[in-house]
Amino acid sequence: MAKNAEGKTIKITLVRSPIGFPIPQKATLHALGLRHLNQTVEHQDSPSMRGMLTKVIHLIRVEE
Repeated sequence: MAKNAEGKTIKITLVRSPIGFPIPQKATLHALGLRHLNQTVEHQDSPSMRGMLTKVIHLIRVEE
């Protein structure tokens, strides 16, 4: 389990404004910690994180 905790991280950058998109997509961005354009956050890579990213992939840029 500790090996997974030290696993890959992914960088997520908000590159497009969520204005005009459905509220669930805005909530997903908020849950990811993205609040401003060009803001970058790092998260652990996991299947649940990947699921969140696929919902808003048109608004973000992902780097592994």
